[in-house]
Amino acid sequence: MSSTKYVFVTGGVVSSLGKGIAAASLGRLLAERGLKVTIQKFDPYINVDPGTMSPFQHGEVYVTDDGAETDLDLGHYERFIDRSLSQVNNVTTGRVYLSVITKERRGEYLGSTVQVIPHITDEIKSAIRRLAPDHDVVITEIGGTVGDIESLPFLEAIRQFRQDVGRENTLFIHLTLVPFIAATAELKTKPTQHSVRELMQIGIQPDILVCRTEHPLSEELKRKIAQFCNVDFGCVVESPDVRTIYEIPLKLNDQGLDKEVCTRLHLDTKEPDLRAWGVMVDKILHPERHVRIAVVGKYTELADSYKSINEALIHGGIANQAGVHVQWIASDRFTDQETAAELLEPYDALLVPGGFGVRGVEGMVEAIRWAREHQLPFFGICLGLQVAIIEFARDVCRLPDTNSSEFAPECTNPVIALMSGQQGIQEMGGTMRLGAYPCRLRPGSRVAQAYNATEVSERHRHRYEVSNAYRDVLAEYGMRCSGLSPDGSLVEMIELPDHPWFIGCQFHPELKSRPMRPHPLFAGFVGAALAHRVNRPAQATASQPAPLARATG
Repeated sequence: MSSTKYVFVTGGVVSSLGKGIAAASLGRLLAERGLKVTIQKFDPYINVDPGTMSPFQHGEVYVTDDGAETDLDLGHYERFIDRSLSQVNNVTTGRVYLSVITKERRGEYLGSTVQVIPHITDEIKSAIRRLAPDHDVVITEIGGTVGDIESLPFLEAIRQFRQDVGRENTLFIHLTLVPFIAATAELKTKPTQHSVRELMQIGIQPDILVCRTEHPLSEELKRKIAQFCNVDFGCVVESPDVRTIYEIPLKLNDQGLDKEVCTRLHLDTKEPDLRAWGVMVDKILHPERHVRIAVVGKYTELADSYKSINEALIHGGIANQAGVHVQWIASDRFTDQETAAELLEPYDALLVPGGFGVRGVEGMVEAIRWAREHQLPFFGICLGLQVAIIEFARDVCRLPDTNSSEFAPECTNPVIALMSGQQGIQEMGGTMRLGAYPCRLRPGSRVAQAYNATEVSERHRHRYEVSNAYRDVLAEYGMRCSGLSPDGSLVEMIELPDHPWFIGCQFHPELKSRPMRPHPLFAGFVGAALAHRVNRPAQATASQPAPLARATG
């Protein structure tokens, strides 16, 4: 392409309408047309990145190959367009202001008064342009809701950006809500009208409206929205509730969204081939069998805290032609082995994900012990691996006063300890072991068989590691360190050879799983859960169909 095209996605009325999913879905459709697409997220909060934010507030921290701690929407982007993103794909207000203030202190503004316009807006526009090289289309999602004071600099910046690069090279898509009022059994367009009016007062006229709705929009309603919002009738697109978010690209394509975008941006492309994507969606909607998996974690009150875990389990189900029904269980509910038996017996596998802090750790120990002793397939990720080490050292190796130095600094046997490179670090943001690192797998191990490889690259986010002082005693009692850093200094993966499926990894494999390329560890884990289900008595309770997926972002 002679020049890069830019698509901006904004949202109105309420948050969590699904801007991220809409942007990712459009990215997929454009990629299927042969275009090279990238997506970025502008977040209006003043934090430099989400790395120090509570998962209860922000959801999971998504980590890129180059070690950026980013918004969970970048996970959607990567899963849909099947491309790895980087530091430049997530920009917060905090990062923008930090950059501007740093430049001012270096004297780069030559003594000028530093203001929102032009300095902040110019910095935002520079962040957009950084993605242009080697891309046909850059999709930029503006976080927050139109009308929020925090979003104003970003909206002003993209208004200016259209003037800078030309109308023929930019497109504005506005995601809005058309609520259904049950008392009168009516869909109401007024919130959408007000949202668009708010955007127009800023100086942005949307080209396309994507309307979230529980019920289909009639032609009459679409014409009404088009008339009052000053858009073409064919540019009012509905985004209904769906059973899986992976349906959304198909729904948008059926309404010609990608075709309209290409027409308005003067992009000459091939027609998209969505047959493989459709087959994948059909596997999710019509699985041949079902499996129930318990996820025992610290932040289960907000499922978005483990968004990539949930998606990776769905992908593992796709690989096995199975529907995966996940039950989120707070780890502090596990008080002893009797409770663990009550909570875990109905399930076909246990997954313990990552987290920080001591809360709920002893409950994880109880859950993992029950899974180990009762041959329940187990998958431990990051903290999950560390707690599996603690449990094994206590209950199998019989080491007294065993713990992690993170939770009990004065314990006698700290089988998990602070990494040497983390000693003395005081700043919290962006200082962990972050991003992609290589891992060498033990030949013949279960994990090497799962990957069908002897060396892999996976993404990390941690400060603590398995203490090398205890590797020999763990091995003596049957635990295999099946994955190590290339220099052999860090334990990356563990397994129990005499267990049907007991694997832990220090990294986060969920971050690299894709619906069209399920991660081999999740595919293997779901397969083990299915095998366990076949070999156990009939379930007392039938599997329930998956609820409608609410596209958030």
